[in-house]
Amino acid sequence: MLRLGAEYRFYPCPLFSVRFRKPLFGETGHTIMNLLADFRNYQYTLPVVKGLVVDMEVRKTSIKIPSNRYNELMKAMNKSNEHVLAMGACFNDRADSHLVCVQNDDGNYQTQAISIHHQPRKVTGACFFVFSGALKASSGFLAKTSIVEDGVMIQITAETMDSLRQALRDMKDFTITCGKADQEENQELVHIQWTEDDHNFNKGVISPIDGKSMESITSVKIFHGSEFKANGKVIRWTEVFFLQSEDQPNGLSDPADHSRLTENVARAFCMALCPHLKLLKEDGMAKLGLRVTLDSDQVGYLAGSNGQPLLPQYLSDLDSALIPVIHSGACQLSEGPVVMELVFYILEIIS
Repeated sequence: MLRLGAEYRFYPCPLFSVRFRKPLFGETGHTIMNLLADFRNYQYTLPVVKGLVVDMEVRKTSIKIPSNRYNELMKAMNKSNEHVLAMGACFNDRADSHLVCVQNDDGNYQTQAISIHHQPRKVTGACFFVFSGALKASSGFLAKTSIVEDGVMIQITAETMDSLRQALRDMKDFTITCGKADQEENQELVHIQWTEDDHNFNKGVISPIDGKSMESITSVKIFHGSEFKANGKVIRWTEVFFLQSEDQPNGLSDPADHSRLTENVARAFCMALCPHLKLLKEDGMAKLGLRVTLDSDQVGYLAGSNGQPLLPQYLSDLDSALIPVIHSGACQLSEGPVVMELVFYILEIIS
């Protein structure tokens, strides 16, 4: 998206699509991603911690990690190579410029910076960072920092890598001084900082059931969820939100713990509405929400679209399909109450 911004001179990216444009990236050339991602086994991504950003300023780089993402960071770090720690960063909305990777006609990659027009650059965002623990103490450098494509690489000694990993485990800030030990005036600092909890997501998203704001509520996009076809339409489960409850003010500890329950609920909902897909779509109810409450003394659901509950004509089929699944899920609860909202779309089948 940033590369599109660089192409069409919009920051951070254009709001429109240009049809039949030339691809911005061609065959994979000589890129640092060959070293960081396993292309042979079709693993093309770096782990990304939600809310983690990289701020680059004059002689200072700050990697900022939200405190409520500690578990995500540990999961990514524990899977990493002991000599290399690499992660993708999120878009930095506090930055006024961003590094962009550009591939030229020869297939080589170059770095550009895209910025807000007529505004001085103070903070530049980066798309990833790499710590490499292969620097020799005999090199005369305390550490080295450099821009690589649209990210930043910090070369450190094996001892510094051990200290960095321990600081992350202990959730402590850590500072690395880069440059030659005997040239203080040319040194740069890399700060790893734990910041306030990240609640900057799902902005502007509202529930199709009653218009409730979903801002800062944890959600999981569903890419291969339940999908059922009937009468030339298809109903598809696309997302699940884990709503906050009094006993769990920060939502579920790990949404993956409830993957089987959400899948069973989604399947029952889709099957129950299959006979009604054509009518729902014609009535403008293409986006549907299902909010399920599981508690020791309260079990139930709400279904709606366009901020209104579904009409009684649909509820009989929903009751028959959902109530057994929900009660079964409530019996298997090992923790406090669970409130989750599933989102579905009714789409046309394109032959």
